[in-house]
Amino acid sequence: MFLTRRFYIALAVVAGIIAAGYLYAPLFDIGRWLLLLFTMLCIADFCLLYGKRGISAFRQCGERFSNGDDNDVRIPVESTYPFPLAIEVIDEIPVEFQQRDICFRAGLAAQGEQTIRYRLRPTRRGVYAFGSIRVFAASPLSLLQRRYTCGQPQQVKVYPSYLMLRQYELLAIHNHLTEMGIKRIRRVGNNTEFEQIKDYVVGDDYRTINWRATARRHQLMTNVYQQERSQQVFCLIDKGRVMQQAFRGMTLLDYAINASLALAYVAMRKEDRAGLVTFADDFDSYVPASRQQGQMQTMLEVLYAQQTLFGETDFSALSTHVNKHVAKRSLMVLFTNFWGTVELRRQLPYLKQLNRRHKLLVVFFEDAELADYARRRADNEEEQFRHVIAEKFIYEKRLIAVTLRQYGIAALLTTPDSLSVDVINRYLELKQQSL
Repeated sequence: MFLTRRFYIALAVVAGIIAAGYLYAPLFDIGRWLLLLFTMLCIADFCLLYGKRGISAFRQCGERFSNGDDNDVRIPVESTYPFPLAIEVIDEIPVEFQQRDICFRAGLAAQGEQTIRYRLRPTRRGVYAFGSIRVFAASPLSLLQRRYTCGQPQQVKVYPSYLMLRQYELLAIHNHLTEMGIKRIRRVGNNTEFEQIKDYVVGDDYRTINWRATARRHQLMTNVYQQERSQQVFCLIDKGRVMQQAFRGMTLLDYAINASLALAYVAMRKEDRAGLVTFADDFDSYVPASRQQGQMQTMLEVLYAQQTLFGETDFSALSTHVNKHVAKRSLMVLFTNFWGTVELRRQLPYLKQLNRRHKLLVVFFEDAELADYARRRADNEEEQFRHVIAEKFIYEKRLIAVTLRQYGIAALLTTPDSLSVDVINRYLELKQQSL
């Protein structure tokens, strides 16, 4: 049982009237009768609330949450009391969210029900534990509150962003992928696989004319090409300390994992095969390239518990094991980060070795917060020095991209927010160019 604010206010008023009775005698008797009435109301309120168990509530949420996305949580609350109630609902959410103000106030009609809805946005993968649901009910008198402990503690696994994959799927079904920023790449047929021969129509490329077929049929015939299929696309995810940098509550590793899943989904819709490699100081997880129905779930399970390490990344082990496991020439999308050109020079020989057998795309991150700081106006001399240092870091990032391209390695410098869309667009461009 808990006492409400109305209880203390009423008690203070009654005590004040009784105290005033020492100055004006009739108020003392009035105060005594008011105290008796107040006591009777409290007893009545207690009987109303504790006469029966009249509140039930439970939590409705998915068995798994999507990392970096808003996940819906619902709490249906039902009353069997024959009178309306004022309720406060407190949900014991996982400690990872560091929120202790999840309290919802609502009204329940007589024998009515109400559904509390809210959203949670996790920023780390792993197992999250919910506690119980506390419901504080007050009758129309609102002098006392009865606490109900409802629901059961439950655990929810936080997976990489699968809600984003559903969004891509819905947009793809309605051909609205351009709304996500994904470019519509025009397909050119003279550098892809042969499909069939057809009659020439005005507008066909003269370079596709099949002169032998034309001579046999005595009319112009052209070759029809289709985009190459069943190519292999591997996402190589660096788990070293460089991927521990946080942006809006999520590490770069989390952004890389979400982008890898989005890229794998789009690649499989393009009839390519998607695979996965994670590495740090050693070659870690390996998922062979495939486009079978359960491939996305397999990748989700592998990426679910991946965490960054504090050691330095070993690109030599990556190069050795990738060349050992992947024999067919593939597109290797490497998600990593470089702080400067010195670090790049140390890993460049292994990147060149990877690029010789496969097509390597190095994806690394631009510090969006540093770029915002550099764009601000410097108000004093100290700020000007800081701006110069920030611009130096930004310049080194761009220099890294230029250096990689000089050695024939495709490079993509992007922000964490734009990572998924930029990687998919670059994949479509490389696929169009048959590189």
